[in-house]
Amino acid sequence: FADVVGFTRLSQRMDAESLVRMLNDIFTRFDALTDKYGLEKIKTIGDCYMVVGGVPEAKPDHCAAMAAMALDMIRELDAFNAASGQTLQIRIGINTGAVVAGVIGRKKFIYDLWGDAVNTASRMESHGEPSRIHATAAVVDRIGHLYRFEERGEIDVKGKGDTDAYVIVEGPLADNGDRLAVGAGEVVAEDDDSGYG
Repeated sequence: FADVVGFTRLSQRMDAESLVRMLNDIFTRFDALTDKYGLEKIKTIGDCYMVVGGVPEAKPDHCAAMAAMALDMIRELDAFNAASGQTLQIRIGINTGAVVAGVIGRKKFIYDLWGDAVNTASRMESHGEPSRIHATAAVVDRIGHLYRFEERGEIDVKGKGDTDAYVIVEGPLADNGDRLAVGAGEVVAEDDDSGYG
């Protein structure tokens, strides 16, 4: 999950058409990143952007691809700010685990995801700090050898209680600590759970 920080205040200062045009520019940039990393955009809700890896088709490197996209989302927003004169920031939360995915109901069909892994990713974002990528211990377990993380400490996650949180500070990394180039299919294989953000 990614969320534009201060969007409500911004929406009070801008007319609706300009606001939608700005969000479209930002989210179009993010859509290009989903293509770059072979991930699936699920939806946007206002200023929130939801993407998944490993669904609907398995992607062995989904978690590393999610982390790489998250880093690039911050870079893309920085580029948007430089071009537009804005000073926007985003909060990002990622998790990995099992979900149920599909379409429900009879009207306005939308492909969606449900499950604890999705809810936890959302909480990582909502409890996050601006311009930082917050991740769960499950993400660290999966890609800790590729990315550098710092401990954020425990956060109180609704319905789960205190949960360890981490922040991605650098990556992806080779065994010798050098940065690796990451693109679709260029990261190491992982297990087949899905990654969410």
